[in-house]
Amino acid sequence: MWGCRPTPSEEDEPPLDKDEFAAVYERNYRSLLGYALRRCHSPDDAADVVAETFATAWRRADDLPPGDEARLWLYGVARRVLANHRRGERRHAIKTAMLRDELATEPTASSEAPDGTPVAQVFRDLPDRDRELLALVAWEGLGNAEIAKVLGCSRNAVSIRLHRARKRFAHALRAAGVDQTQAVHAANPTFQGSRP
Repeated sequence: MWGCRPTPSEEDEPPLDKDEFAAVYERNYRSLLGYALRRCHSPDDAADVVAETFATAWRRADDLPPGDEARLWLYGVARRVLANHRRGERRHAIKTAMLRDELATEPTASSEAPDGTPVAQVFRDLPDRDRELLALVAWEGLGNAEIAKVLGCSRNAVSIRLHRARKRFAHALRAAGVDQTQAVHAANPTFQGSRP
């Protein structure tokens, strides 16, 4: 009949129900955790390996052998998960080294304006929301429409927030005795204007 779902057969049912899988988990968790702890650099990494092993076992429950064979199968899964984890660590280390080398050769915003300046201190003392808005304008060179996309709000909201952030920054600079004209030139000329 149209619109009716067929009754599931035994072939359509999962090979293990939640209780059976929980029993497999209870019988094998400590062994797998020990296996992972002896092979990982940190307990957190070991916990990730065990979690991924059991997630794989759940997805591939139809491949999970019964009884004591399950532990050996889980060790095999854990071994492959661990190999993937190590490959990921190596890729991460290589990319980190490349980024570190790249950053060492490029000038940064902090090298252009020393952190010990009164302007930098006033900027650090601003609320996070103000710092983020001002940094998106000055350091990233974004306009209001672009900032609206980054923050997930309207251009009008960005305009209002940016206006208020600039006012709070100017007030904080005056309170710290910093000449605003010098501050603008020392920090970045982009602070005073942003693209619409």
